[in-house]
Amino acid sequence: MAALELEARGVVKRFGPVLANDHVDLAVERGEIHAVMGENGAGKSTLMSILYGLHQPDEGSIWLRGKEVHFRSAVDAIGHGMGMVHQAFKLFNSLSVWENIVYAREPSRGPFIAQREAREKVLELSRIHRLAIDADAIVGTLSVGVRQRIEILKSLYRDAKILILDEPTAVLTPQERDGLFDVMRHLSSEGRTILFVTHKLNEVMAITDRVTVLRDGRVVERMKTSETSPREIVRAMTGRSVNLKIDKAPARPGAPALEAVSLTVTTPAGKPAVDKASFSVCAGEIVGIAGVAGNGQSELVEALVGLRLADSGIVRIAGQDVTTMDVASRRAAGVAYVPEDRALVGSALAASASENLAMGFHRQSPIGRGWLVDAKAMAARARFLIEKFSVKIASESAPVGSLSGGNLQKVVTARELSHEAPVLIAEQPTRGVDVGATEFIHAQLVAERDKGRAVLLISAELNEILALSDRVLVMYEGRIFAEVPRAQASEETLGLLMAGRMPEAA
Repeated sequence: MAALELEARGVVKRFGPVLANDHVDLAVERGEIHAVMGENGAGKSTLMSILYGLHQPDEGSIWLRGKEVHFRSAVDAIGHGMGMVHQAFKLFNSLSVWENIVYAREPSRGPFIAQREAREKVLELSRIHRLAIDADAIVGTLSVGVRQRIEILKSLYRDAKILILDEPTAVLTPQERDGLFDVMRHLSSEGRTILFVTHKLNEVMAITDRVTVLRDGRVVERMKTSETSPREIVRAMTGRSVNLKIDKAPARPGAPALEAVSLTVTTPAGKPAVDKASFSVCAGEIVGIAGVAGNGQSELVEALVGLRLADSGIVRIAGQDVTTMDVASRRAAGVAYVPEDRALVGSALAASASENLAMGFHRQSPIGRGWLVDAKAMAARARFLIEKFSVKIASESAPVGSLSGGNLQKVVTARELSHEAPVLIAEQPTRGVDVGATEFIHAQLVAERDKGRAVLLISAELNEILALSDRVLVMYEGRIFAEVPRAQASEETLGLLMAGRMPEAA
């Protein structure tokens, strides 16, 4: 057995009445890529935060290379050779690559930063670890994949021996993902240890050595990746068998229910974020939009649902021109919307689950009674949806701000799927959601399609796009760069198109 690099022994963490980690034991060997998996609310994020010094355990201990350590902060953890790449990057967009990497650890000459020395150190580090970067580029101009490399280089510059990667492939193209995997293998070969937190079973099978599975705050399974299967991992995570394959009949498209005609949205700087986009989604079909984050998908969706007005072009819902309507009017015209930002756009964090699940329904019977709201009817509806979507929450009266990201996503999705509208726009509907809930949400989207709803699916997950879509649109630099029938779509083809390359030119 290889030497143990990192251990958690009997770790307990409570947040009020919630037991997030229940006597967790984790053992990670030096030089391995170790997956930590579990459903939403299983305790993964809490455990990683404890290992990185962001939280302190109520009970138990952390051991590093055979010695007990007490991290009072992330600074302590970094000083002991820990590094963490968060889902939301911690970078200064206005600074250069090298400035971001050496920030707070700059080599100096007297009171001044030794800029040439700092830049040379960064370039040498990128060469050694095969993380190609332009040291002088401004971070805000770079792709998500390159920014992720910068985050990894930041940790390596601080000589991290252990890297925690939290959902690192969420917004990468397949080619960028494969490049990240190459880097992970290289770091592992150097003896560095990687904790890989993800919901993606295919990635776990492709890149990891061992898997630790958490359920309800406890470790329920430890397995060697080479000796297990996706189904066994899912069964450990959920306690049940999950259908990993989406079964759906061929689409039977009807009339166009959502139409965009030459839609243009410009940034404050005057650059087109959406550039003359034209497409339609028919009743009874799912149209997927694939694209690397930042290529106009968010602005397009905002223009469709009324969160911003287009500079030019037309939006129609069920044949009605809604181009100048606000959000409420478009919702009344027939749009349900699962937003990408579930916290800022999709919910009111201080409000209860009952109140959040009633939004948009509070003027309708049985909840709305004239100027009054029937609290009992609102609570009953919330309990029904919480049970149907398996939301882990203390009660329907608890604030949704207390939920994990995945459980908050379930609340938002439950509300919008219960809205009987001809058009459903689902933006990253399963981001951060566990495999069991993903299976359920996918089945619901297909069911909505089969009821005759038009579903527009925007997702960074190509597996999701390929599994659900009847047609695929690819966005690149604000344009609808290509339309691909599902029968001709593959991960490789879409990945090239997402990078602005036509497959025949590859």
